Amino acid sequence: MSRKSAKSSSSSVSVKDATLNLLRAFGIRKVFGNPGSTELPFLSDWPDDIDYVLGLQEASVIGMADGYAQATCNAGFVNLHSAAGVGNALGNIYTAHRNQTPLVITAGQQARSILPLQAFLYAERASEFPRPYVKFSVEPARAEDVPAAIARAYYVAMQPPCGPAFVSVPIDDWTHQTQALEARSVSRELGPDPDAMKALVAALTASKRPAMVVGPGVDRAQAVDLMVRLAEKAKAAVWVSPFSARCSFPERHPLFAGFLHASPAQLSDALRDHDPVVVIGAPVFTFHVEGHASIFDGTTTIFQITDDPTAAAVSPRGTSIIATMKPALAMLAEMLPETKRAMPAGRALAPAPRASDPIPVEFLLHALSCAMPDNAALVEEAPSHRPAMQKFMPMRGQDSFYTMASGGLGYGLPAAVGMALGRPDRRTVCLVGDGSAMYSIQALWTAAQRNLPLTVVVINNAGYGAMRSFSQVMQVRNVPGLDLPDIDFVRIAQGLGCDAVRVSKSSELAPALARGLAHDGVSLIEVIVDSAVPLLYARKS
Repeated sequence: MSRKSAKSSSSSVSVKDATLNLLRAFGIRKVFGNPGSTELPFLSDWPDDIDYVLGLQEASVIGMADGYAQATCNAGFVNLHSAAGVGNALGNIYTAHRNQTPLVITAGQQARSILPLQAFLYAERASEFPRPYVKFSVEPARAEDVPAAIARAYYVAMQPPCGPAFVSVPIDDWTHQTQALEARSVSRELGPDPDAMKALVAALTASKRPAMVVGPGVDRAQAVDLMVRLAEKAKAAVWVSPFSARCSFPERHPLFAGFLHASPAQLSDALRDHDPVVVIGAPVFTFHVEGHASIFDGTTTIFQITDDPTAAAVSPRGTSIIATMKPALAMLAEMLPETKRAMPAGRALAPAPRASDPIPVEFLLHALSCAMPDNAALVEEAPSHRPAMQKFMPMRGQDSFYTMASGGLGYGLPAAVGMALGRPDRRTVCLVGDGSAMYSIQALWTAAQRNLPLTVVVINNAGYGAMRSFSQVMQVRNVPGLDLPDIDFVRIAQGLGCDAVRVSKSSELAPALARGLAHDGVSLIEVIVDSAVPLLYARKS
């Protein structure tokens, strides 16, 4: 045997081993999945140093990986079962796309030799299935190309704007031989254009009432402290972008002005006295209802700092600066001169709501805010109660708040499980509506099996509160399917291995929250609240 062939033979490994070695090099120590036959060769003789996290349904698997990825600031790795598993997972794949969460998603495929026969469990054009909600998608042409495809998926998923990537792997590929592949270093920061930054500095310097609109990109970039320093130097009012899925500014800070509405008219009204408006780490803007956006009429100067070229391309007005958050915010803070502007008045916190029965949701949210540990993370999926939550649960800033950017239910509960897996040294609190909880209730089992520090608060108003509200806004009547009577979350949670209690009186709330938040493991608190319909948007005239 020649020296060259001997060297080639000695570096040859199975596709499976090459992949596992890549995961180790990428710092990936958990694989999230729900196994099936087309994945068995990958899962056989599973190594002790990589934790396989079992979820009981694929949408929950993706949600857990999403929460874990956000907690650890590294890509979550997912192994799904064939086309059927990808189909089950698609809702939360879409949410990961909207959340800009880095995920590497693999799915089993039938053996290459029988794919032409449309075999059971095969996927036709497998790489097209999750598009357009993945950044990269492929079924490699050869078995030996699988590790390189997975490496590329990781690099693409981690590059801002982050997001999921997908690799379809035929069942027989894992045992083939391939060459070992070394992990590479790929930089991820991108500095801003200096001339565009000079124009932004000039606009801020000349301004009398500047506003900064912060979005989830700031918190994702671990740049909240930088954002605070910049806002304080600029003496700018700070608003939260509509539907921000993270907390990018401390909500008790004197410069915090409040939350922008997803209504064009209401958002324009909130910002009408500000110029310029600087949107940071968010689109310009995310709306949910129709209406005239007078902010785009040309009287307001708009700047945007974003790491997302697509978000820059769709902005209807103003100047977009494409850069990642840390270098852009650091440069802006350095370039901006001191100002003699008066400090703007911030938002005044609402007085504590009074106890009454049935329990007002505002009273519950205020009580939960007071009871939560200072370092706890809140994962929320209670859309109809978000205005009340923003009013009575001010978040502290970096790594404190997470929700779904997609509007699709079924993310919050498994994401909270993933968050608790990623940060086992602190309490994770999941605030979820009764309708939302039932989309992915099986995620409780994974949390209970691992005794995670997780407290789930189910707001039970016996229905889809957001849809009730929209029915009023749109002035439609007799809509079916909005009521959810007779769901017993306590029994469901206990059956999945969790500690669980129900609260129906205000006097019971504080002790139940204290007990649940101190519980060693997973606790669920079902709170029966007043079913009054919240007003999410102004009614149509």
